Parts: sequence; C-alpha cells; structure tokens
Amino acid sequence: MGGFRFPKADRILKRADFLRLAETGKKIQNVDFIAFVQASSARRWRLGVAVSRKVGNAVVRNRVKRLVREFFRLNHAQWKGCFDVYVIAKKHTGSLNSHRIFSSLLELFNQLPESNSTDTCDARSSGRAASRKAVR
Repeated sequence: MGGFRFPKADRILKRADFLRLAETGKKIQNVDFIAFVQASSARRWRLGVAVSRKVGNAVVRNRVKRLVREFFRLNHAQWKGCFDVYVIAKKHTGSLNSHRIFSSLLELFNQLPESNSTDTCDARSSGRAASRKAVR
C-alpha cells in the first residue's frame, strides 16, 4: 500500500521549479489540460498543479487539483522514467466530471516522452517502503 502515497517530496512546491518547467520543459496538451514535462533531477516523479481563478471558485479549483493529484498518485508507478510534471487546467475544466478529468489526464500522460535513461526512479514506492528496502 506504500506505493500509493503522495508525500511532499513528490510535489513541486517552489516557484523557481514551476518557472524552470514552463521555460525549458516539453509542452504537451489536450483539450482540458496543458503540461510541461522535464526529466527529473531528483530521480523521482514530481507533480505540480496550477488552476487559475478562471476555472471557478475556490471549491471548484480545489476539486480539480485534488482529482489531478489523485490521478497522479494512483498511476505514476506504471510510467517509465522519472519526470517533473507541471499540469495547468484550462478554463472549462471546472465543469467536467471526475471521469472526464481522469480520461483527459490519461490521454495527456500517454503523450509523455520516453525516458532516455535506463534506470528506474529511486522512489517509485516512495516513503517508508523505499527506506525499508535500504535498511535490509
């Protein structure tokens, strides 16, 4: 069950990281989302989410962010490579149901570039599970 956690280390929190991704990351998009993707220097998947006020009020914006984080938390272990991903919700995203948001995110994440490295992420099973392996 440890592989489904979403610890702070898996989040992009600093403004500088968001700006770096927006300027140097590969842009992928679909009808509902825009994402900037770059190989992770932290050797782990990291996610940052931005939802503008144009999407809706605070309740709507938080719902969209929660659904994006939940999708990422449940699915990031099945993707190859390690990336920093900055997801931006488009204006109409607040009116979508959760099934549509999940399917749109699946479509978006399927566009991820193939990783050039052959290593896997250090912290795919982040948190306690990774530290348990190191202790043994």
